[in-house]
Amino acid sequence: MPFHVEGLVAIVVFYLAILAVGIWAAWKTKNTGSEGDRSEAIIVGGRDIGLLVGGFTMTATWVGGGYINGTAEAVYVPGYGLAWAQAPIGYSLSLVLGGLFFAKPMRSKGYVTMLDPFQQIYGKRMGGLLFIPALMGEMFWAAAIFSALGATISVIIDININISVIVSALIATMYTLVGGLYSVAYTDVVQLFCIFLGLWISVPFAMSHPAVTDIGFTAVHQVHQAPWLGSINSLDIYTWLDNFLLLTLGGIPWQAYFQRVLSSSSATYAQVLSFLAAFGCLVMALPAILIGAIGASTAWNQTEYGVPDPMTKKEADMILPIVLQYLCPVYISFFGLGAVSAAVMSSADSSILSASSMFARNIYQLSFRQNASDREIVWVMRITVFLFGASATAMALLASSVYGLWYLSSDLVYIIIFPQLLCVLFIKGTNTYGAIAGYLFGLVLRITGGEPYLYLQPLIYYPGCYPDENNIYTQRFPFKTLAMLTSFFTNIIVSYIAKYLFESGTLPPKLDFLDAVVARYSREHMDKATLVKSDNIVLNELAPVNPRHSLTLTSTFTNKEAFNYVDSSPELSNTEDN
Repeated sequence: MPFHVEGLVAIVVFYLAILAVGIWAAWKTKNTGSEGDRSEAIIVGGRDIGLLVGGFTMTATWVGGGYINGTAEAVYVPGYGLAWAQAPIGYSLSLVLGGLFFAKPMRSKGYVTMLDPFQQIYGKRMGGLLFIPALMGEMFWAAAIFSALGATISVIIDININISVIVSALIATMYTLVGGLYSVAYTDVVQLFCIFLGLWISVPFAMSHPAVTDIGFTAVHQVHQAPWLGSINSLDIYTWLDNFLLLTLGGIPWQAYFQRVLSSSSATYAQVLSFLAAFGCLVMALPAILIGAIGASTAWNQTEYGVPDPMTKKEADMILPIVLQYLCPVYISFFGLGAVSAAVMSSADSSILSASSMFARNIYQLSFRQNASDREIVWVMRITVFLFGASATAMALLASSVYGLWYLSSDLVYIIIFPQLLCVLFIKGTNTYGAIAGYLFGLVLRITGGEPYLYLQPLIYYPGCYPDENNIYTQRFPFKTLAMLTSFFTNIIVSYIAKYLFESGTLPPKLDFLDAVVARYSREHMDKATLVKSDNIVLNELAPVNPRHSLTLTSTFTNKEAFNYVDSSPELSNTEDN
């Protein structure tokens, strides 16, 4: 394949434009935030992101390279088709559920990151544990889409994959480094516009190619391959449901989503943004679905691609750039490539910023340097943006199974973080003991279920499992959802057992080594580095402590500062006066 100078020029112009917008956004908002709140302004944009920019940036967070390429691939692959293209519906429902049930409680309490409520209720140790799957999800996701971008660019303009990955990562990291959420949000507006325009311009040209059969006919009739509408075998129903629930419920507990929620000017705005993004995800999936259908309706031996077809060559995951390359005019394929690279950068920058935000605030500040200055936190964020961007780039270049790692880490987000988020927001009385037990049970059940992408054999063989072509057993049973439910109920049961044992006097208070039941108002929850603004914490939001009558009050409240705080609380005084 010849080297395409025009394509390279088009990509360079596009990347420079995106970088310019990112730097402009950083300059425009450089004075946002008060003297001591610059770090918070970088993380949540001063909480003044409007509906238009907010809707675009939340949509662009999900509509990434994996979303577009994956949807086209699912529609194209024979035997799967549109029936297995679950991401558009799954992620849209995820955003709707997030808006209905999660956006309001998270935004109204003034949290800064997704991990804040966990550290407020369960303590900094549990926050650190939950940071691990959250970080893995964000980092492996960024690495996977950088890898997909490199392959896409190499198909269209035939340049070295490593160079394209490194340059793309540098651009995304650079404007995220200088502008934080503002740069990410404003570049998302440009990127989403490019995705929409680039893909929709490509569709009519690809559809009118002489080698393409009418996609309406091939949807239900076998011509070049099985109909692209696809079907679901009775044996695969539970696998389909398991994957669908993973996308729908597992798509909620991501810092990239809650960063947009928490940057909204109000809780109501946060809900509206979620609903707008759900609609945007559906709209943005349409051209990818059509491109997948076009790929399934093409006689590839009548094109320059030749034989065998992409499926036989094991290039089904590249069907979108292949359609752009071989079924569209040269200038159209370059424009479509800009759309794909835009999709990748719009998700990669969000993941890098999300990982950096959680580390700087929940690990560095709240766990180790509680008295750190705001300037120090800003510099920690900038350093970690660079480090996480470099790490994602290295994984994209070196890891042979980045997608397998991302699948596993996204499963951990669904199995571990989602049930913990449910408990911390909606189940009163859960504590650190239950959270740790739920974490461990979910982790063990997921790992023992195996992972074909990583050639990891299962230790537990659920009903219906079968060996694939590599002799790695694949589960048909919805074991991921089973692991999630087990984690959820384990958290509740162990929490209430621990609560009963300590409050009934069966276990002495000194055994409450995590300060989770008896010493609920410990220094860990009342230190100077508060998780939320002080005016957002009211006494009726704190779980009540019911000490044994045989214990003295001072022995129950081991933290005297917390005890004095409760005594002097204005709300408590007003209650007593009444």
